[in-house]
Amino acid sequence: MAPERRGPGDPGGAERDVGRDAGRADQAPGRDVEGTDRAAGWEPGDGAGRRERDAAATPPVERARRTLERLAERGPEVLMEDREPWRIGGLDPASAREAAVLILFGVLDSDDARARPESLAGAAERIGAELDVLIVVRAGSLRQHAGQPAFPGGKLDPEDADAPDPYVEAALREAVEETGLDRDGVEVLGKLAPVPLPVSNFMVMPVLGWWTRPTPVQAVDRGESSLVFRVPVLDLVDPGRRHSATVTRGGMTYRSPAFTAPSEEGDVVIWGFTGILLDRILDETGWALPWDASRRIPAPL
Repeated sequence: MAPERRGPGDPGGAERDVGRDAGRADQAPGRDVEGTDRAAGWEPGDGAGRRERDAAATPPVERARRTLERLAERGPEVLMEDREPWRIGGLDPASAREAAVLILFGVLDSDDARARPESLAGAAERIGAELDVLIVVRAGSLRQHAGQPAFPGGKLDPEDADAPDPYVEAALREAVEETGLDRDGVEVLGKLAPVPLPVSNFMVMPVLGWWTRPTPVQAVDRGESSLVFRVPVLDLVDPGRRHSATVTRGGMTYRSPAFTAPSEEGDVVIWGFTGILLDRILDETGWALPWDASRRIPAPL
Protein backbone atom coordinates (compact mmCIF):
# COMPACT_ATOMS: atom_id res chain seq x y z
CA MET A 1 0.00 0.00 0.00
CA ALA A 2 1.46 3.33 -0.96
CA PRO A 3 2.25 5.71 1.89
CA GLU A 4 0.04 8.72 2.37
CA ARG A 5 1.44 12.06 1.34
CA ARG A 6 0.92 14.75 3.91
CA GLY A 7 1.98 18.31 4.32
CA PRO A 8 5.10 19.25 6.26
CA GLY A 9 3.01 20.20 9.27
CA ASP A 10 1.33 16.82 9.65
CA PRO A 11 2.00 15.26 13.08
CA GLY A 12 3.74 11.91 12.95
CA GLY A 13 4.86 8.87 14.84
CA ALA A 14 6.69 5.64 13.09
CA GLU A 15 6.83 3.29 10.10
CA ARG A 16 4.99 2.83 6.82
CA ASP A 17 1.97 0.63 5.99
CA VAL A 18 1.96 -2.84 7.52
CA GLY A 19 0.73 -4.79 4.49
CA ARG A 20 -2.26 -6.27 2.90
CA ASP A 21 -4.04 -8.08 5.74
CA ALA A 22 -2.79 -6.92 9.12
CA GLY A 23 -5.57 -5.83 11.42
CA ARG A 24 -8.33 -5.83 8.84
CA ALA A 25 -11.56 -6.32 10.75
CA ASP A 26 -13.11 -8.20 7.83
CA GLN A 27 -10.41 -10.86 7.61
CA ALA A 28 -9.82 -13.81 9.91
CA PRO A 29 -6.42 -13.51 11.63
CA GLY A 30 -3.90 -16.30 11.89
CA ARG A 31 -3.19 -19.57 10.16
CA ASP A 32 -3.07 -21.97 13.09
CA VAL A 33 -6.17 -23.62 14.52
CA GLU A 34 -5.33 -22.68 18.06
CA GLY A 35 -6.48 -24.99 20.78
CA THR A 36 -6.99 -28.08 18.61
CA ASP A 37 -4.84 -30.68 16.85
CA ARG A 38 -6.01 -29.64 13.39
CA ALA A 39 -2.89 -27.60 12.66
CA ALA A 40 -0.74 -30.61 13.52
CA GLY A 41 -2.19 -33.32 11.31
CA TRP A 42 -5.81 -33.56 12.43
CA GLU A 43 -7.91 -35.74 10.17
CA PRO A 44 -11.64 -36.39 10.21
CA GLY A 45 -12.96 -39.84 10.99
CA ASP A 46 -12.74 -42.20 13.93
CA GLY A 47 -11.18 -40.54 16.98
CA ALA A 48 -11.72 -36.98 15.76
CA GLY A 49 -14.25 -36.20 18.47
CA ARG A 50 -11.92 -37.55 21.13
CA ARG A 51 -9.09 -35.36 19.87
CA GLU A 52 -11.33 -32.34 20.04
CA ARG A 53 -12.41 -33.19 23.58
CA ASP A 54 -8.84 -33.83 24.69
CA ALA A 55 -7.73 -30.50 23.24
CA ALA A 56 -10.56 -28.67 24.98
CA ALA A 57 -9.55 -30.27 28.29
CA THR A 58 -5.94 -29.08 27.96
CA PRO A 59 -5.19 -25.99 30.09
CA PRO A 60 -5.09 -22.80 27.98
CA VAL A 61 -1.45 -22.04 28.78
CA GLU A 62 -0.36 -25.52 27.70
CA ARG A 63 -2.28 -25.09 24.45
CA ALA A 64 -0.54 -21.75 23.98
CA ARG A 65 2.86 -23.35 24.48
CA ARG A 66 2.07 -26.03 21.89
CA THR A 67 0.99 -23.34 19.47
CA LEU A 68 4.30 -21.53 19.94
CA GLU A 69 6.17 -24.81 19.41
CA ARG A 70 4.37 -25.29 16.09
CA LEU A 71 5.20 -21.72 15.14
CA ALA A 72 8.88 -22.35 15.94
CA GLU A 73 8.89 -25.50 13.81
CA ARG A 74 8.06 -23.43 10.74
CA GLY A 75 10.00 -20.40 11.96
CA PRO A 76 12.04 -19.79 8.78
CA GLU A 77 8.77 -19.59 6.85
CA VAL A 78 7.43 -16.78 9.06
CA LEU A 79 8.54 -13.83 6.95
CA MET A 80 7.88 -10.13 7.26
CA GLU A 81 8.27 -9.49 3.53
CA ASP A 82 4.61 -8.70 2.94
CA ARG A 83 4.62 -6.20 5.80
CA GLU A 84 7.92 -4.50 5.17
CA PRO A 85 6.58 -1.35 3.46
CA TRP A 86 6.46 0.19 6.97
CA ARG A 87 10.26 0.42 6.88
CA ILE A 88 11.79 3.86 6.66
CA GLY A 89 14.83 3.79 4.40
CA GLY A 90 16.70 0.78 3.07
CA LEU A 91 19.20 -1.66 4.52
CA ASP A 92 22.81 -1.33 3.37
CA PRO A 93 23.97 -4.94 2.86
CA ALA A 94 27.64 -3.94 2.84
CA SER A 95 27.55 -2.42 6.32
CA ALA A 96 24.51 -4.06 7.96
CA ARG A 97 25.17 -5.54 11.40
CA GLU A 98 23.64 -8.65 12.91
CA ALA A 99 21.46 -8.64 16.01
CA ALA A 100 19.03 -10.90 17.85
CA VAL A 101 16.02 -10.36 20.10
CA LEU A 102 14.41 -12.74 22.60
CA ILE A 103 10.62 -13.02 22.27
CA LEU A 104 9.97 -14.67 25.61
CA PHE A 105 6.53 -15.99 26.53
CA GLY A 106 5.73 -17.26 29.99
CA VAL A 107 3.10 -17.55 32.68
CA LEU A 108 2.41 -14.84 35.24
CA ASP A 109 2.77 -15.87 38.89
CA SER A 110 -0.88 -15.11 39.64
CA ASP A 111 -4.10 -14.55 37.73
CA ASP A 112 -4.59 -11.07 36.37
CA ALA A 113 -7.89 -10.11 37.97
CA ARG A 114 -8.32 -6.78 36.17
CA ALA A 115 -11.72 -6.24 34.60
CA ARG A 116 -11.64 -6.73 30.82
CA PRO A 117 -14.26 -6.32 28.09
CA GLU A 118 -16.71 -9.20 27.70
CA SER A 119 -15.55 -9.46 24.08
CA LEU A 120 -12.31 -11.00 25.41
CA ALA A 121 -14.07 -13.90 27.16
CA GLY A 122 -13.45 -16.28 24.26
CA ALA A 123 -9.80 -15.28 23.99
CA ALA A 124 -9.37 -15.77 27.74
CA GLU A 125 -10.66 -19.31 27.45
CA ARG A 126 -8.31 -20.06 24.54
CA ILE A 127 -5.05 -18.51 25.78
CA GLY A 128 -5.71 -17.78 29.45
CA ALA A 129 -5.20 -14.59 31.42
CA GLU A 130 -1.78 -15.72 32.67
CA LEU A 131 0.11 -15.97 29.35
CA ASP A 132 2.50 -13.05 28.96
CA VAL A 133 5.50 -11.73 27.00
CA LEU A 134 8.58 -9.85 28.27
CA ILE A 135 9.14 -6.24 27.15
CA VAL A 136 11.83 -3.67 27.94
CA VAL A 137 11.69 0.09 27.40
CA ARG A 138 14.93 1.54 26.05
CA ALA A 139 16.53 4.36 28.03
CA GLY A 140 15.73 7.83 26.76
CA SER A 141 19.42 8.67 26.58
CA LEU A 142 20.29 6.06 23.94
CA ARG A 143 21.46 7.22 20.51
CA GLN A 144 19.10 4.83 18.67
CA HIS A 145 15.53 3.76 19.52
CA ALA A 146 15.56 5.93 22.65
CA GLY A 147 12.53 5.45 24.89
CA GLN A 148 11.00 2.78 22.67
CA PRO A 149 9.54 -0.53 23.94
CA ALA A 150 11.35 -3.56 22.57
CA PHE A 151 12.13 -7.21 23.11
CA PRO A 152 15.36 -7.83 25.04
CA GLY A 153 18.26 -8.16 22.64
CA GLY A 154 21.07 -6.46 20.82
CA LYS A 155 23.94 -6.84 18.39
CA LEU A 156 26.06 -9.97 18.13
CA ASP A 157 29.39 -9.65 19.95
CA PRO A 158 32.56 -11.43 18.79
CA GLU A 159 32.40 -13.91 21.68
CA ASP A 160 28.94 -15.04 20.57
CA ALA A 161 30.56 -16.70 17.55
CA ASP A 162 31.95 -19.45 19.80
CA ALA A 163 28.47 -20.56 20.90
CA PRO A 164 26.58 -23.41 19.14
CA ASP A 165 24.12 -20.79 17.88
CA PRO A 166 25.46 -17.21 17.96
CA TYR A 167 22.00 -15.68 17.53
CA VAL A 168 20.54 -17.59 20.47
CA GLU A 169 23.59 -16.74 22.56
CA ALA A 170 23.31 -13.04 21.76
CA ALA A 171 19.57 -12.96 22.54
CA LEU A 172 20.02 -14.73 25.89
CA ARG A 173 23.13 -12.75 26.86
CA GLU A 174 21.46 -9.44 26.14
CA ALA A 175 18.31 -10.51 28.00
CA VAL A 176 20.37 -11.31 31.09
CA GLU A 177 22.24 -8.02 30.86
CA GLU A 178 19.07 -5.98 30.42
CA THR A 179 16.60 -7.73 32.72
CA GLY A 180 18.57 -9.94 35.11
CA LEU A 181 16.62 -13.07 34.18
CA ASP A 182 18.08 -16.54 34.77
CA ARG A 183 18.87 -17.90 31.31
CA ASP A 184 18.77 -21.48 32.60
CA GLY A 185 15.02 -21.01 33.06
CA VAL A 186 14.49 -20.18 29.36
CA GLU A 187 13.72 -22.87 26.80
CA VAL A 188 14.57 -21.78 23.27
CA LEU A 189 11.82 -22.99 20.94
CA GLY A 190 13.38 -21.83 17.69
CA LYS A 191 14.03 -18.85 15.43
CA LEU A 192 11.90 -16.94 12.97
CA ALA A 193 13.19 -15.54 9.70
CA PRO A 194 15.57 -12.58 10.11
CA VAL A 195 14.02 -9.13 9.78
CA PRO A 196 15.74 -6.00 8.42
CA LEU A 197 15.75 -2.86 10.56
CA PRO A 198 17.01 -0.17 8.17
CA VAL A 199 16.65 2.77 10.57
CA SER A 200 19.66 1.43 12.51
CA ASN A 201 21.03 -0.81 9.70
CA PHE A 202 20.59 -4.13 11.52
CA MET A 203 19.45 -7.54 10.34
CA VAL A 204 17.59 -8.88 13.38
CA MET A 205 17.04 -12.56 14.21
CA PRO A 206 13.90 -13.15 16.36
CA VAL A 207 14.50 -15.97 18.87
CA LEU A 208 11.31 -17.52 20.25
CA GLY A 209 11.47 -18.71 23.87
CA TRP A 210 9.35 -20.19 26.64
CA TRP A 211 9.97 -19.18 30.26
CA THR A 212 9.95 -22.56 32.02
CA ARG A 213 11.18 -21.13 35.34
CA PRO A 214 10.40 -17.39 35.53
CA THR A 215 12.57 -15.25 37.80
CA PRO A 216 12.17 -11.63 38.93
CA VAL A 217 13.23 -9.10 36.31
CA GLN A 218 14.07 -5.41 36.43
CA ALA A 219 16.01 -2.76 34.55
CA VAL A 220 19.60 -3.76 35.40
CA ASP A 221 21.35 -0.81 33.74
CA ARG A 222 19.33 2.40 33.67
CA GLY A 223 21.63 3.63 30.95
CA GLU A 224 20.27 0.87 28.71
CA SER A 225 16.68 0.29 29.86
CA SER A 226 14.27 2.41 31.88
CA LEU A 227 11.61 -0.27 32.45
CA VAL A 228 11.20 -4.04 32.24
CA PHE A 229 7.71 -5.51 32.44
CA ARG A 230 5.58 -8.50 31.48
CA VAL A 231 2.54 -7.91 29.28
CA PRO A 232 -0.45 -10.28 29.39
CA VAL A 233 -1.14 -11.51 25.87
CA LEU A 234 -4.83 -11.02 26.60
CA ASP A 235 -4.16 -7.27 26.66
CA LEU A 236 -2.26 -7.44 23.38
CA VAL A 237 -5.20 -9.06 21.58
CA ASP A 238 -7.72 -6.59 23.03
CA PRO A 239 -9.00 -4.60 20.00
CA GLY A 240 -9.56 -1.62 22.28
CA ARG A 241 -5.84 -1.50 22.97
CA ARG A 242 -4.79 -1.64 19.31
CA HIS A 243 -4.29 1.10 16.74
CA SER A 244 -1.95 2.18 13.96
CA ALA A 245 0.97 4.33 15.09
CA THR A 246 2.02 6.95 12.55
CA VAL A 247 5.17 8.92 11.73
CA THR A 248 5.49 11.58 9.09
CA ARG A 249 8.85 12.22 7.47
CA GLY A 250 9.62 14.05 4.26
CA GLY A 251 5.94 14.62 3.56
CA MET A 252 5.19 10.88 3.76
CA THR A 253 3.24 9.20 6.56
CA TYR A 254 4.26 5.72 7.68
CA ARG A 255 2.33 3.48 10.02
CA SER A 256 2.75 0.29 12.01
CA PRO A 257 0.58 -1.84 14.31
CA ALA A 258 0.60 -0.52 17.86
CA PHE A 259 -0.48 -1.87 21.25
CA THR A 260 -1.29 0.06 24.42
CA ALA A 261 0.14 -2.21 27.12
CA PRO A 262 -0.36 -1.80 30.87
CA SER A 263 2.68 -1.62 33.15
CA GLU A 264 3.33 -0.72 36.76
CA GLU A 265 4.35 2.74 35.56
CA GLY A 266 1.27 3.28 33.40
CA ASP A 267 0.35 2.45 29.83
CA VAL A 268 3.18 1.88 27.34
CA VAL A 269 2.65 2.08 23.57
CA ILE A 270 4.44 -0.75 21.73
CA TRP A 271 4.89 0.20 18.08
CA GLY A 272 7.30 0.19 15.14
CA PHE A 273 9.60 -2.82 14.74
CA THR A 274 8.42 -4.52 17.94
CA GLY A 275 4.79 -3.85 17.09
CA ILE A 276 5.31 -5.48 13.70
CA LEU A 277 6.79 -8.64 15.26
CA LEU A 278 4.02 -8.90 17.84
CA ASP A 279 1.36 -8.35 15.21
CA ARG A 280 2.75 -11.12 13.01
CA ILE A 281 3.13 -13.59 15.88
CA LEU A 282 -0.43 -12.99 17.08
CA ASP A 283 -1.69 -13.56 13.54
CA GLU A 284 0.42 -16.66 12.96
CA THR A 285 -0.69 -18.26 16.24
CA GLY A 286 -4.34 -17.50 15.61
CA TRP A 287 -4.61 -15.46 18.82
CA ALA A 288 -5.30 -12.10 17.18
CA LEU A 289 -8.78 -10.60 17.20
CA PRO A 290 -10.08 -8.23 14.49
CA TRP A 291 -9.06 -4.64 15.22
CA ASP A 292 -9.49 -1.26 13.57
CA ALA A 293 -6.28 -0.47 11.68
CA SER A 294 -7.81 2.81 10.47
CA ARG A 295 -7.62 4.23 14.00
CA ARG A 296 -4.39 6.23 13.78
CA ILE A 297 -2.46 7.88 16.59
CA PRO A 298 0.95 9.55 16.26
CA ALA A 299 3.69 7.36 17.74
CA PRO A 300 5.20 8.59 21.02
CA LEU A 301 8.52 9.85 19.69
